[in-house]
Amino acid sequence: MATIRVFVGIDYHDQELQVCVLDESGRVLANCPCENSAAAVGAVVQRHGRMAYVAIEACCGAADLADVLVVGFGWSVDLAHPGYVRRMKQNPDKTDFSDARLLADLERVGYLPKVWQAPAAIRDLRELVRYRQTLADQRRSIKLRIRGLLRQHRQKPPEGVNPWTVAWLQWATKAAELSETSRWVLRAYFDELRALAVRIKAVELRLYQQTAGDGLVDHLASLKGFGRLTAIVLRAELGRFDRFRTGKQLARFCGVSPRNASSGQKQADAGLIRASNPQLRMVVIELAHRLARYQARWKKLKADLVARGKPGSLATAAVANRYLRWLYHQGKELALAA
Repeated sequence: MATIRVFVGIDYHDQELQVCVLDESGRVLANCPCENSAAAVGAVVQRHGRMAYVAIEACCGAADLADVLVVGFGWSVDLAHPGYVRRMKQNPDKTDFSDARLLADLERVGYLPKVWQAPAAIRDLRELVRYRQTLADQRRSIKLRIRGLLRQHRQKPPEGVNPWTVAWLQWATKAAELSETSRWVLRAYFDELRALAVRIKAVELRLYQQTAGDGLVDHLASLKGFGRLTAIVLRAELGRFDRFRTGKQLARFCGVSPRNASSGQKQADAGLIRASNPQLRMVVIELAHRLARYQARWKKLKADLVARGKPGSLATAAVANRYLRWLYHQGKELALAA
């Protein structure tokens, strides 16, 4: 039994798992539910073979289970892209039984659409980065509410005073003509902003501490246009540059590649691809804005595209696309040297 190879598909749920075990010919050896624990999975699988190749549908919690199975049993474990797996299914019905069987069969024949399994350190870094983004979103929401409250009372700052400057804040908190209730609400909003600023600063300090000595982050932060925080976000969301085959694939992953909508004799673009991480795309576009403002090469590229009639937003996305293709080779060489 030690040399018998089996192929395992696991349909993941918080409370229980559906585990399907196939032999090399595709015969079903087991397809049953078990509790959500590595020991329970091991008990089901090891009745049929010791050398297991496992596929788990990528979802919240699946990566942690995969780590435990790799460390505890020495199995080969892949995470499957749930969207592609669903499209490959031959019937519209969805059951845990059939999903686990499909995952095991795709693993057996080598057609499993895999996603990259980030190491635990990268997953922890992502958690911090996304927590900071949650706080930043809350801060933006409160700022919009403050501006809306002032507009509701038809209050306008003095001429030449820009929003969120020291002079604007003094005007909003002291000189703006508001009712007593609105003044109380405004003070509460500003209290929330101050509290959020403290929390965001604490998260950023933790991010800097956690990435101290990270070669990739240090390299990215040393490039023109990058800040330390931008470098950390790319490190968290991309993980390793060498997991992408080409710079074009990296640009598509970041959501700054054009989406083709051609059919027959009709050739057309349909804007940027939509299947990407919105936060990652936002950070990359902000980076492209800085590059196009301060670096001659990218400034010229954007100006040339605008001169040809391209919208400014599209030209900025093109700068991001080209820059990521260049950055891919920098990051890949650094990863391979590590």
